[in-house]
Amino acid sequence: MRTLRVLTLLSAAVLLCSAAPGLAPLTCSEGNGPAAADKAVHHINEYHDHGYKFRLHEVQGNSVEQVDGGCNVKLQLDLRETKCHTTNPKPFEDCELREETERAVKANCTVLMTIKDGDATITKYECDTRQVNTNSEMVRICPDCPVLLPLNDSEGLKSVHEATTEFNKNTSNQHYYILKEVGRISSGYIMTSGMNYYAEFALVETRCPVGSRIVIEACTPLCPDRARHAFCKSSYSSENGLLSNDCDFYPAEKIWIYVICYPY
Repeated sequence: MRTLRVLTLLSAAVLLCSAAPGLAPLTCSEGNGPAAADKAVHHINEYHDHGYKFRLHEVQGNSVEQVDGGCNVKLQLDLRETKCHTTNPKPFEDCELREETERAVKANCTVLMTIKDGDATITKYECDTRQVNTNSEMVRICPDCPVLLPLNDSEGLKSVHEATTEFNKNTSNQHYYILKEVGRISSGYIMTSGMNYYAEFALVETRCPVGSRIVIEACTPLCPDRARHAFCKSSYSSENGLLSNDCDFYPAEKIWIYVICYPY
């Protein structure tokens, strides 16, 4: 059995990272809402390692409690899901928002932050996600729009597995890819082809060379600083099988520390 061991070396010489894009300075004034919200959304997206990136829609609440040497800030934020998967390196500010007809998703987030001596630290955040419009509301807005399905829907997952298999059959890549996660699945009925399934999913590059005689599902991903990702959108018909599968490729993650990764 092959497993993955990761050795992380932390030292001053290793942590040679470039500075992140500058955010507006935070103060303990009542007018700090936009700057505090900006920092909060950056933090949420930075630590959100699955699904899609979010953008700020509205600051619904901002309370500031003065304490010795600084203040405690509580934010209530309304975020909207973008079309950028977390594997997409594009800054979330540049990501396109989903239309209501695409079953847009919102996140209601509570963020706690401390500001002391000019330094702001997010101590806790919680987010609840749901569709912007309920299913009954969507029936009135767009009765013919595809319906969101659970990510474990059996027919939806079948479409994803067929698309992944086809991806690995028709490829010029050096290594096989395996499923990282399913982002969303929706379905809609079409008279000419029956029930259609539309899936979005992320794949990750493995260490298994293309053409090797191995069960692909048993392959392990390359280390994060080497593994590329593919984000795919597929359509599948219950009567005609896989109809389309379009994928974008993203480079390996930027790792600002040395990571030694090897099988044993």
